[in-house]
Amino acid sequence: MSGQLFQLIGVAFVTAVAALLVKNTKPELALAVTIAGSIILLLFVLEVFRGSIGIFAEIADMTGLDAAIVKTLLKMVGIGYLVEFSAGVLHDFGQDSLADKLIFCGKILILILAVPIFESILRLIGDLLGLIA
Repeated sequence: MSGQLFQLIGVAFVTAVAALLVKNTKPELALAVTIAGSIILLLFVLEVFRGSIGIFAEIADMTGLDAAIVKTLLKMVGIGYLVEFSAGVLHDFGQDSLADKLIFCGKILILILAVPIFESILRLIGDLLGLIA
């Protein structure tokens, strides 16, 4: 895992240096270099994450959680990370207003995904209260 972390850091620094060097001669290409480096970082992390997705299935099995709940939670976390990453890139482009709106939309998507989990929790609380009364 630490080797992968150093690879990520290396790609980030190489991208930053390349963007700075290109910015002096061709400023319009600096943006393309930054986008390319960001996409490489994102794809690299997604590949690492794909290899460890089985751990979450094992956790669901051990705890007795419904696999759909674990899947929904992973989607929520994924949306949060991707929106934050994308908003950071938009901030780099000077598109702060668009980045803020993207973050807002991401929060709405997460809230929509959370509704079935809230329903399950409320149902469980109702069942527990029925047992007590």
